[in-house]
Amino acid sequence: MTRRTMADAPEFDLRPVGAGGHFRLDGHFGFDTASAILARGNAEFARHPHVELDLSGVTTADSAGLAVLLAWLERARCRGGTMRFTGLPRQIGAIAAISDVAPLLRGAESPAVGPPGA
Repeated sequence: MTRRTMADAPEFDLRPVGAGGHFRLDGHFGFDTASAILARGNAEFARHPHVELDLSGVTTADSAGLAVLLAWLERARCRGGTMRFTGLPRQIGAIAAISDVAPLLRGAESPAVGPPGA
């Protein structure tokens, strides 16, 4: 399902992939979409104690995208679950490195891509 924050904002798509808490995010992950992505992810991820999010389809990202990932990590930790990321965009990795939060993301990176058996 495609979401927009305003008529001319870049698009994104956050959707389940398979079963068991596997999701994929495609499109723009930044200031224009972060609020909508955060809300959508919060609603989707709440049903799963362990979530794996494939970010390999993200075309552009900025510090707002990093803030969303950190918020999801904290939310998962508070509810006793886990949050794993695959395909982390280079832009987010670079911002995390200069912001001294890269260790938080490294701990959430997963080498697997996609749902089991895919």
